[in-house]
Order: sequence, then C-alpha cells, then structure tokens
Amino acid sequence: MNDSTALVTGANKGIGREIARQLAVAGLTVYVGSRDPERGQRAVDEIGGSARLLILDVTNEQSLADVARQVENLDILVNNAGISVDLNPVTETDVDSFRRTYETNVFGVVAVTNAFLPAMRRSARPRIVNISSGTGSLDWSTGPDAQFPTTGSLAAYRSSKTALNALTVFYAQALAAEGFKVNALAPGLRKTDLNASASASGGDPAEAAAGAVRLALLPDDGPTGEFLSWDGTLVPW
Repeated sequence: MNDSTALVTGANKGIGREIARQLAVAGLTVYVGSRDPERGQRAVDEIGGSARLLILDVTNEQSLADVARQVENLDILVNNAGISVDLNPVTETDVDSFRRTYETNVFGVVAVTNAFLPAMRRSARPRIVNISSGTGSLDWSTGPDAQFPTTGSLAAYRSSKTALNALTVFYAQALAAEGFKVNALAPGLRKTDLNASASASGGDPAEAAAGAVRLALLPDDGPTGEFLSWDGTLVPW
C-alpha cells in the first residue's frame, strides 16, 4: 500500500476518472474532485478502494479555501479539469468564449494550486501534474512541420493550454527549492466529451492517464518544469 494522498480535479469522467482509478489501484488515497455531487459519488463508487469524493468547483475561488481545509495533507495534485466551448478560429471566437475557457483551464488551475499549496508543503515528495494538450504547443502549431491545422482553429482552447504550459514553468521554478516536481502532460486525442473531435476519437483515456500517473509518482531525480507526451517523450513548447 502507498500512504500518499492525491487530488484529481474533474475526476468524475473521462481522463480524470481514469487517473483517479489508476492512482487508487496503486494504493493511494484519492480525492475525486467533482463539481457535480451525484456524478462525483458515482465515480467514487465505480473506482472503489480509497477513493473519496471532494466537491470542488475550480472556478469558485472563494469556496476553494473551505474545500482545501478538508485535506490536511496532499502529496499529488493533478489539475485535470478543463473545458472546450468553441472550435472556431480566433477570427470567429467571441471574447466570452475565451473568458469561459480561461476561467477553468487557466485561472482555475492557479486557484486550485494556490489553495492546496499549504497541504502540499506538508508532503515529503509533492508532485503537480497539469493536463495540457499538444495543441497548446506553439512549435507544433507553426512552420512546415506543424502537427496541427494552421488555420487558427480551436483558438480559445489551444491558447489556454499554451498559457497553462507557461504556468507549469513558473510553478516549477517557484517551488523547486521546496522539492516540488511540476510538469505538464499532453494526453493525446482521447474519446471523451471534451468536444466533437474528442467524442469522435478512438483514443483510450486509460493510455493518457497512465502518462499522468507516471508524472504523479516521479522519483526525486525526475524532471520538473517539462512538457511531456503521454508516452514519456518531450513535447516542444
């Protein structure tokens, strides 16, 4: 049994639920972060083991302080909660779509991470994993070897993940002296309800989750401040 404790946000479905399940299988106590109590409890029942429900809305900063006080010690934080509300290029995306996307994908990560830092500072091996996206890589989005469409599509989501990558670097730098390992993961396109592209995908969420779990359980000589794919290879910023 592993006596570590983990929190996974947005863990009532998709990749988040699979991350929580795999961490529970590894013997960790896992807090299943969910905004919806009913869906969250269903996920906890399905995961079993030491899974516990934690009602958590990453966009409600005021409530996060109260939620964080329910967790005395925390070794692992997986910032998985994310949304994609608009598939349009930047020229056809309204400001509200950007605002809603950033509220969860960027500001929510800052709010959750800062709220739970006191609990994580009690850990001997604190680890933070930010679930990003390969589409947030500027290198993969530009030039003759671009891996994604160069049409400016999915602008709100993709730019939010670019911002998340920057936050990953800054948190890694700020917390390095305290022994934190902070990394971002590109999970690949997986069959989830994130958006229409994901729903039509055949990608297995469990495969992506395994990559996140590896980063969550990094040894002391593991990397920090890096952007890695689900298979462990480096992703260019």
